[in-house]
Amino acid sequence: MKIILKHKKKSLALFLIVLIIYCLCLPRQLYEDPVSTVLFDKNGALLGAKIAKDGQWRFPHNDSVPHKFKTAIIAFEDKRYASHWGVDILAILRAIKLNTQKGRRVSGGSTITMQTIRMSRKNPKRTIFEKIKEVILATRLEWSYSKSEILAMYASNAPFGGNVVGLDAAAWKYFGRSAQQLSWAESCMLAVLPNSPSLIHLSRNRSKLKKKRDRLLDRLCSIGAMDTITCKLAKLEMLPEKPQPLPRICPHLLERVHREMVIKNESNGVVRSTIDVNIQNQVNDILDRHYQLLKTNEIYNAAALVIEVSTGDVVAYAGNIPHAAKEHGPDVDIITAPRSSGSILKPFLYAAMLHDGEMTSQTVFPDIPSHFGGYTPKNYDESYSGAVKADQVIIRSLNIPSVHMLKSYGMMRFTDKLRNLGMTTLKQSAKHYGLTLILGGAETSLWDLGAMYSGMARNLKNSYEYDGLYDKNNFRPLNFVLTKSKGRLEGKEKTKLQKNTQIKASAIWHTFQAMQEVIRPNEEVFWKSFPSAHRVAWKTGTSFGFRDAWAVGCTPGYVVAVWAGNADGEGRPGLVGVHAAAPILFDVFNSLNPGQDWFEEPFDEESKMPICKHSGHIASDFCSEIAEMYQPTVCEKSKICPYHKRINLSANELYRVHSDCESPMHMKHANYFVLPPAQSWYYQKKHPGYKTLPDYRSDCKSSIHDAQRSSIALVYPQPDMKIYVPTNLDESKSRTVFEAKHSNTAAQLFWHLDNEYVGQTQELHYMELNPPEGKHTITIVDEDGISITRKFEIIVN
Repeated sequence: MKIILKHKKKSLALFLIVLIIYCLCLPRQLYEDPVSTVLFDKNGALLGAKIAKDGQWRFPHNDSVPHKFKTAIIAFEDKRYASHWGVDILAILRAIKLNTQKGRRVSGGSTITMQTIRMSRKNPKRTIFEKIKEVILATRLEWSYSKSEILAMYASNAPFGGNVVGLDAAAWKYFGRSAQQLSWAESCMLAVLPNSPSLIHLSRNRSKLKKKRDRLLDRLCSIGAMDTITCKLAKLEMLPEKPQPLPRICPHLLERVHREMVIKNESNGVVRSTIDVNIQNQVNDILDRHYQLLKTNEIYNAAALVIEVSTGDVVAYAGNIPHAAKEHGPDVDIITAPRSSGSILKPFLYAAMLHDGEMTSQTVFPDIPSHFGGYTPKNYDESYSGAVKADQVIIRSLNIPSVHMLKSYGMMRFTDKLRNLGMTTLKQSAKHYGLTLILGGAETSLWDLGAMYSGMARNLKNSYEYDGLYDKNNFRPLNFVLTKSKGRLEGKEKTKLQKNTQIKASAIWHTFQAMQEVIRPNEEVFWKSFPSAHRVAWKTGTSFGFRDAWAVGCTPGYVVAVWAGNADGEGRPGLVGVHAAAPILFDVFNSLNPGQDWFEEPFDEESKMPICKHSGHIASDFCSEIAEMYQPTVCEKSKICPYHKRINLSANELYRVHSDCESPMHMKHANYFVLPPAQSWYYQKKHPGYKTLPDYRSDCKSSIHDAQRSSIALVYPQPDMKIYVPTNLDESKSRTVFEAKHSNTAAQLFWHLDNEYVGQTQELHYMELNPPEGKHTITIVDEDGISITRKFEIIVN
């Protein structure tokens, strides 16, 4: 004491140094080991886990320790855990006594706190010096953390055999459920495992492990943690045979979570997703079942996405067929992969045109052989109807009218609309895609399609509740992380509603009505005959070369998006949306059982207006048949019917006349539905009731040339078209086929190239010519002297 007083300052300095060393001896982060990425469903079921970088199944730190395991581990390892300061002196003295009596180490006397420190230091050799370090660090740990926090560190990092680390990983590996759901027997088995290296392999020394577990159960019973009956029943439980493989229910989402969240430090490794494990398992089973049929046509991949409309949450995420052969790339996540869109975007164009009042749902568009510069679209069945109504374009998925609709609406407008709806894959300008955009000229993904279609369903579903206003966030990216619901707005949040939206409910309603009429596959064709059948607005798509088959369906509850094909892009005959993807779509909907609920029609945004039955336009004074139909109110500004005309007829109504050849007193008048010649020629083949215009009376023909000039249509080439003529293998030049139509099917046409007669045609007006390189003029004249002229250019090289 005198020495200390003599050197008071030095002693104080030494004390401070020791105190500082003591305070700083504990690392800020005790454990820095890599952890697994773990994915749970919305109710806590394990969907899958990705092993840590060091090859260990080590789940991220869990602050919560289940009551049963906590009681068991304290009773087994450290009965005075709640009262000591990290070191149990009595336990150390007992260990020294036992080790001395036995002449070997039979007890370590370590507390849970000391074991936590030892594990963090990678279990160094057991020496007196290391034990002193553990004691110092254990006391320091007790000053920094609560007992619950220390116990949680221990439970999250204790070894449980093989490459299983931590209670959470052990519970799933040995028992297939969370630690919170373990029984007393299971909790006790895991409590004795870290302390029994010789028993850690369940296939060895099983009887010794069971005896150790049962002794712990007896101890818990003796301290009142459980009653006698519970203890006896717990002893009857069998030990697990071996560690089980962890679930792989949603592997593609697990990889996405790891890539997008864990690697970027946006998650600690544990992600509670929006997935519903029951729906996910059903979707996986459906994909596996259809795989057996698809692979007979060498189609080896498929993906499906199920979205809850009200929230935009993904409840099933199957990025590929779960059990496809390894050589076919089952690990590829198709959901996020950009693929050619095919026809799957047509409903958005239809809805956009209704939203902007560019047409009604019945407006007719040309369905004839059409050439747009160098682009020549074809219908899937390679037939033509002359003119078809807009809703039939969706129902029958017609290509040529869709291109005419896009040309009318505007490529730039539509491209911007798709981007605003959530299509993130449109990286190029509208000019880059051109008119092919509507038929697969751009790439999209199931992820974007699910967001876009669920946004439309949400806009329509909330229409009445929001009194015609809209949530600006209805069109938003999908969500797979469980957070606060983003469903309907409530209370004060409704003040955020606005009048404007990308596509109004009335336009969506008519779009979904058309999509509901798309012919379903297989036995679903007769769905209307069954009162219990589900109502689904759906659409398919098929990319060029039969490489991608799409199907998307909407109900008030769910949106389902499906893709089928080959991940490597190989096309296959018969790989079309209605045969490859649609059956999967309807099997998924049948498993969801969406019922008969349907969207309410948004009458507040509609008006009853007179629609011409033939043209689908707003009826003019000359329309003979008119239907009063509800259409989006904005459609009132669309075009008045241009196809009905007042025709002057002779007294016997057999011929057309005009004032130069007939007195108005002797004329009769009739209203005719008159399509342009090319459309008329195809239209009358599909519509026997279509009345073509009668011929002019012979004495009236001399002065009607200008008025009748529209009776001839030159289908190919288009005005000022540049035609590339390839060279054949024999070095000869390919011939060019010119095509014309006439409103009179029996008319003869006389063809002239550069003012030289080259031939005549009747009924089928095709002329095969071989013009030399350069600019040319083709002229066609009918029997009445009516002519049409067009310029074009031939390019050889």
